[in-house]
Amino acid sequence: MTDIFGRAGRDWLARLELPGHEHRIVESCLREVDFLSLEIAALESELAKLALNSDEIRRLMSVPGVSLVSAATFVAVVGGVGRFRSPKKLVGYVGLDPKVRQSGEQAARHGRISKQGSSAARQMLCEAAWIAVRTPGPLRAFYERLRARRGAQIALVATARKLCVLFWHLLTRGQDYAFGRPSLTRHKLRRLELMAGDPPRRGQRSGSPASKREQRHERELSEQVEQAYRRLVADRQQQPQTERCGCRT
Repeated sequence: MTDIFGRAGRDWLARLELPGHEHRIVESCLREVDFLSLEIAALESELAKLALNSDEIRRLMSVPGVSLVSAATFVAVVGGVGRFRSPKKLVGYVGLDPKVRQSGEQAARHGRISKQGSSAARQMLCEAAWIAVRTPGPLRAFYERLRARRGAQIALVATARKLCVLFWHLLTRGQDYAFGRPSLTRHKLRRLELMAGDPPRRGQRSGSPASKREQRHERELSEQVEQAYRRLVADRQQQPQTERCGCRT
């Protein structure tokens, strides 16, 4: 079984030959799991209702890898994004900015992230980044390029920082993610509706041939965008440093 507290898992537990006191302990634990599951479902239902009425949460969920909990946590921690004049200010607020050490006239050295602000926001951004880098797109290309030079952990934190910057732009401009996958976003929003208590309706299922064609087409577009991003970075790295800075001589 994949879930010991699911139907198959409970059937397996019921067939176990246990002493009487151990059997009663298992039944007590299952009752506690059922109670906590009901409480979690009630909280998720309320959170889904709030998300459906929040343009900010639904906009952030258009980014692949960003779930309801991730988007809601970010909005709750940050509040109004208009408080931050630049994405750099927001990155520093959640503690994903690198520490800078400088002594005298020596060159500045960048170290570990500051870890100031909400640890929940940083953890959420890292979890969202870990899912985002598994799907085709610019974020995966960015992660893989940095991982080859600096290692997986540094690349993941850098991707989380890039997500934070992306969130600032999306919320400031009032736009959905340009490289998102519409079918995936619709699926997320439909799950929100079901969690909020909307009754199931008959219609085109996600596993239908038409839906699979749409998902395959979107994945192909995401792969093309990823390759375009890789070529853009490669071309930029081949330019002289003065041209990259806009200081042509």
